[in-house]
Amino acid sequence: MQSKTHLFRSAAFAAIGALLLTSCGGGGGGGGTPTPTPTPTPTPAPTTVYAPPAAEALTTADVERVLAQAISEAQARGLPSVIAVTDRVGNVLGVFRMNGARATATTSPAPNGVNIDAQNVTFPAEGGAIAKAVTGAYLSSGGNAFSTRTASQIVQEHFPPAPTTVGLESGPLFGVQFSQLPCSDLSARFGAPGAAALIGPKRSPLGLAADPGGLPLYKNGVLVGGIGVMGDGVYGSDPNILDIDNDAEEFIALAGTRGFEAPGTITADKITVDGTSLRFSDATFAGVMSSGGASFASLNGSAGNLVAVIGYANAAVTAGIAYGTEASGIRASTPAEFSNRDAFVLTNGSGTNRYPIRAGTDSATNSAPLTQAEARAVLEEAFTVMSRARAQIRRPLDSRAQVTISIVDTHGAVLGIVRSPDAPIFGTDVSLQKARTAAFFSGAQAGNQLGANASADVRQFVPALRTFLNDPAALTGTIAFADRSGGNLSRPYFPDGEVGRPHGPLSRPIEQFNPFSTGLQSALIIGNLGAHLGFVSGASPTDTPARCTTLPDVAPGQNRLQNGIQIFPGSVPIYRGNQLVGAIGVSGDGIDQDDMISFLGTHNAGTRVGIGNAPKNIRADTIVVNVGDGVRLRYISCPFAPFLDTAQQNVCDGL
Repeated sequence: MQSKTHLFRSAAFAAIGALLLTSCGGGGGGGGTPTPTPTPTPTPAPTTVYAPPAAEALTTADVERVLAQAISEAQARGLPSVIAVTDRVGNVLGVFRMNGARATATTSPAPNGVNIDAQNVTFPAEGGAIAKAVTGAYLSSGGNAFSTRTASQIVQEHFPPAPTTVGLESGPLFGVQFSQLPCSDLSARFGAPGAAALIGPKRSPLGLAADPGGLPLYKNGVLVGGIGVMGDGVYGSDPNILDIDNDAEEFIALAGTRGFEAPGTITADKITVDGTSLRFSDATFAGVMSSGGASFASLNGSAGNLVAVIGYANAAVTAGIAYGTEASGIRASTPAEFSNRDAFVLTNGSGTNRYPIRAGTDSATNSAPLTQAEARAVLEEAFTVMSRARAQIRRPLDSRAQVTISIVDTHGAVLGIVRSPDAPIFGTDVSLQKARTAAFFSGAQAGNQLGANASADVRQFVPALRTFLNDPAALTGTIAFADRSGGNLSRPYFPDGEVGRPHGPLSRPIEQFNPFSTGLQSALIIGNLGAHLGFVSGASPTDTPARCTTLPDVAPGQNRLQNGIQIFPGSVPIYRGNQLVGAIGVSGDGIDQDDMISFLGTHNAGTRVGIGNAPKNIRADTIVVNVGDGVRLRYISCPFAPFLDTAQQNVCDGL
């Protein structure tokens, strides 16, 4: 990768596209539900099947120990680095800049050398270290420990990424790197006053990272945060999983976890997806060069210094907050907030649910908005499906799935968010992205709003999609798009992974593509990302607003895609008969589990109230694209025998 000394390329921030409407994996699934006759049923009885994580947090002494161990390893390797530590909900607890550490890092350049979007962009190294630490914390849980190397494996154009895997589908979380964005309206920000100071989830300066050097931190077996290291100036991903890298940043991060390492039973290499073992770390403690005995007091001021990062941290070490407490921003729900006693909600630090269940706000453009009772029914039924489902990415085997569930109206306004106690944090923002994406692309206004965007790069995706589908009415509300459907159209090969095929109309061509330039997804938020990195660097006094994309307002200060779009499976639009009224998004486990929870949750809610899934005749899987012998889009894909309490198979068929 060629280095850059400038802060960003203007060309890079002119285009960041990729609706990465990810459709990973196959599967048919799902049909529509005719408008059911509402049959009142009792609210689900209170139940408890999950054990909340124990209340653990990093102390200031713990943070200092992690930093000191990482600093010592960086010294032993001769790689002065920037090292960041966060807690589980993304609070930055300390950033240390070693003497001689590179001031900046640069994202991977475009394969064809034409750098657009976030390709070949230079930014403050502190941003990379924080993004890596956030990624280690956010992708992990009490049942799975994932790293930025794991992230690298699951976001590339082939899964697993390697020269010998050309022709395989893209990673199951293709596009997740454009979540936790600094412009997200869900993510909290550093510097909030009073009780809100430590609430999470906090944002990341660059979204999620795929560059090795970010690992989770555990205390007494409980996830408490993450560590990220930026030292070599290269912020990229690993394109070849077949070799073992000798990555200095990863060794430095691993040394920092000594005493706070992930339990060996839940590291990513113990978890398989479609028969492929995930990767956790190529670094091992056997290869660590330092003893880890140096104190932080002996290193602070001599090896370097704690530094302030605009928008993220003061030049000090701070104790972490225990996840699950009111102060963390995520806590157990009260009976008045949600019927299921396992449910957790997002809170403002002072006892108030940030996203209470409510009725739709879209009566100005929707003649039959979701009622509060309907929104509640969808969330309750989806939560029940989750509670019965077998997890894909958790250990031990036959653990229950744990996810976050979001519901929105047709304006993208949040009508409720609930989550299981130990769901990974990343799924909170992602579930909302998924819900908004399904609602937006299924709505009548999608083509007009994208086609009128100030960015020519964003505008061109509309005619590209209509030509590709041979449908001039596409994106006018005639088709119901789940995230799996849009994901089919957002891959650099169509069908997904098949080399030599055309790229999806919402993606970049493979000659242009890398994880920093996905297509419409990145194009929509590149201006926000550029503004934020200018703010973090000190070059600009103005941060990006808590409002991603430049779509038109549907209400003052609100657009339909306030935290960006997502393109891997786990969402469906919600209909009242033939009328779109909202969408549900699910994230935190395997993509088929996410699909099933959203689809069956909506279907089952339809037996209680007057809404349900899209009618079968307007679902995206009715579309056959004229490629080869014809390729049908997918709608949803459910696991074959997904439940822990029954041997039922093909649970979504015929619905």
